Amino acid sequence: MHTIHMSDLYGQYLTMKDEIDEAIQDVIKSTRFIKSGKVLDFEKKLSEYLDTNVIACGNGTDALQIAMMALDLKPGDEVITTPFTFIATVEVIALLGLKPVFVDVFSGTFNINYREIEKVISSKTKAIIPIHLFGQSSNMEEILKIAEKHKLFVIEDACQSLGTDYIFSDGTIQKSGTLGHIGCNSFFPSKNLGAFGDGGAIYAKDEKLASIIRSIANHGMKAKYQYERVGVNSRLDSIQAAILEVKLKYFDEHIKARQNAADFYDKQLKSISKIEIPERVNYSTHSFHQYTIRTGKRDELQAFLKSKNIPSMVYYPGALHLQEAYQYLGYKKGDFPITESLTETVLSLPMHTELPEEQQLYIINAIKEFFTSN
Repeated sequence: MHTIHMSDLYGQYLTMKDEIDEAIQDVIKSTRFIKSGKVLDFEKKLSEYLDTNVIACGNGTDALQIAMMALDLKPGDEVITTPFTFIATVEVIALLGLKPVFVDVFSGTFNINYREIEKVISSKTKAIIPIHLFGQSSNMEEILKIAEKHKLFVIEDACQSLGTDYIFSDGTIQKSGTLGHIGCNSFFPSKNLGAFGDGGAIYAKDEKLASIIRSIANHGMKAKYQYERVGVNSRLDSIQAAILEVKLKYFDEHIKARQNAADFYDKQLKSISKIEIPERVNYSTHSFHQYTIRTGKRDELQAFLKSKNIPSMVYYPGALHLQEAYQYLGYKKGDFPITESLTETVLSLPMHTELPEEQQLYIINAIKEFFTSN
């Protein structure tokens, strides 16, 4: 059996090798490595896929920062999000002088507990950032109702959920990241749509807001050497855009492969009483950026899998409200018990588009072997 990868980026590349190689060569021949037509072409195609305006940028962290700048949030404004996520979401809030305000998550979906949001809204609250963790959307219908009631902005951290559909109670379907005022995405190599380096994108249906975002991402420029606002330099380079444009053609096929792999895991693992498989909800599909189980024997299981040459990862082992850099917020251990429990029990299994059933069975049988003796 071939080596099991947590994310088989090279294996996926081989399925599109000729097209990707040609796309890269086209950029090299053009020598237009920055702000070329390739970037505009990719933006247009992703816009058509999502049915919204898309502005490419340097990475997912930049996307979040630019989103908050575009909404003109001021130092001291409060932004509600969760402590169970990658640091970038909270990092950019702090960098802009805003105040992160945390709400715990649901234990089954890992997403923000919308029922707790109104409890922490104050006169300083200006925005909510739901994070669609591991590929399944937060309950956006409920979050949007709260935001409308309190006149708050909604910035979707959709960096892990590209390709996920949100289903409203009336049957309307929209792509994850396109429901709030602004959506943010990452093209980090292991993401659902991954580049061969860094990359990101920002979504906005409102044309005026999209124009502001585009200006901020390009130094605040409105015309060459004319600057209408303070901006940043955040660009998707032409080679990455060319690669992503090729991969976008096969994106739905790749999402289906992830979903099929997840269904196989579900079927085989649901009978193990000491494991909780990912919860599915009726308002969102799941694009499975990660397939994450929960078990009280997480560390022992991970060590056992490693002994069998099976990779696994813990996303995320440290709750953000307990991180040294964010002690100034005044939170303490016990404030967000679900998040704290998840940091000790979650384990992500290999998940990617080239995961063969033979490898999945080996992984599953190893897990069953562990729990038979533990």
